[in-house]
Amino acid sequence: MASDNVPEYSVSELSGKLKRTIEDTYGYVRVRGELGRVTRAASGHVYLDMKDERAVISSVMWKGTAARQSVKPEQGLEVIATGRMSTFPGQSRYQLIIDTLAPAGAGALMALYEERKKKLAEEGLFAPERKRPIPRLPRRIGVVTSPSGAVIRDILHRLRDRFPSHVIVWPSVVQGENAPAQIVRGIKGLAALPDDQRPDTVIVARGGGSLEDLWCFNDEDVVRAAAASPIPLISAVGHETDTTLIDFAADLRAPTPTAAAEIAVPVRTELLSDIASLEGRLIRQLTAQIEGARLRLQAASRGLGAPGALIEPAVQRLDRADEQLQNAVRRSIAERDLRLGRVAPRLTPSLLRGDTQRRSDRLATVGERLIASMAQRYGNLTQRLLDQRLPTGLLRSRLDAKASSLAQMERLLASVSYHGVLDRGFALVTNADGSLIKRAKDATKAEEVTITFADAPVKAVIAGKANKKSSKKAPPKTQATLFER
Repeated sequence: MASDNVPEYSVSELSGKLKRTIEDTYGYVRVRGELGRVTRAASGHVYLDMKDERAVISSVMWKGTAARQSVKPEQGLEVIATGRMSTFPGQSRYQLIIDTLAPAGAGALMALYEERKKKLAEEGLFAPERKRPIPRLPRRIGVVTSPSGAVIRDILHRLRDRFPSHVIVWPSVVQGENAPAQIVRGIKGLAALPDDQRPDTVIVARGGGSLEDLWCFNDEDVVRAAAASPIPLISAVGHETDTTLIDFAADLRAPTPTAAAEIAVPVRTELLSDIASLEGRLIRQLTAQIEGARLRLQAASRGLGAPGALIEPAVQRLDRADEQLQNAVRRSIAERDLRLGRVAPRLTPSLLRGDTQRRSDRLATVGERLIASMAQRYGNLTQRLLDQRLPTGLLRSRLDAKASSLAQMERLLASVSYHGVLDRGFALVTNADGSLIKRAKDATKAEEVTITFADAPVKAVIAGKANKKSSKKAPPKTQATLFER
């Protein structure tokens, strides 16, 4: 039979021959198409589909190849893949093993760029009201960039020239498959530092390059991290003509990394000059105010006149008040002495009997009231003088002199009272009906009398009487014996 001449293969043999045939025939191919399904395995390999209107080719990029790509594979991106065809014997399926993956021209990337820009703008990530001002004098500056590139050296050099600052560098690759994840990690990591280490400004920087080189800064995760950063962020990606999506999400866009350093800090010498200028203006303003106050004080002092002219009228009023006070005290004493002289002859024994102590108390009370009245007037005059705001030393000396004069009058008034006489050793003698016994001849033998001393009265009886025929040269004598009752 004819079929007996057909070689017989096992499944594995046939799969192997097909694999070798495909690999030998299509060992190097370039395929253009649109990316469909894109899957990143935990191992780091990337599985994707390339398609056009009529067919689909399964493709794979091994981990090392995916890490070298400048453009991250994304669904809907039109690309040109370079690699080799092979088969997957386990499922009888052929696939393209990709060595390089590039966008199918700038138009494909720009179309994806515009589509993503529109989507993120509709979410409000680029809204102007979300942007915050950059601190004028940051204590620390965080930079997310490659630590080995020229960008970080340019930034540090510019900061050192303008305003030496504390810089925290968060190392990150800025190109390739792993760049978006590391940039996001840097932005979030700087924001998570403790308060004493946390920067006040963050700069995300990279040098110039092609659209494919800068594509990691158009990554959606990078844009969202920049928009959500709690620290004001400056984007400094590429040259002035390069625009990426992170520029729209950042709080401020710098045309170059060097310009970002200039924006982050002021010029130290200019600050010192501004401070010196402000200091001069402040000194001139204060000097002008002090001079104006001095001139106003001089004008006011000329209007007030000499201090003596203010004090002398008050001193004269004080002297006049002192003289009036002394005259008032003397008149009061004279009036009361006159009234006492008028009333004394009309006093009857019945008025004097048993009322000696009360009369003395009443006289003392009258004196005390007089002194209190004078003290009150003295206090009023003192307050009036204090209201004049006279110099303390002069006023005190005047007040001390008037107080001494008032105390002297008080002592004089006290000496007039008969109580002061009793305190000096004298006594007041009255008979039984309360009449005063002023002379020895008025005393009657065996008569009961009352002798009032300074502290208390006592009863006594006259024991003898003077001889009326005795010589006139000898003073009359009266003997008395005291009996306590």
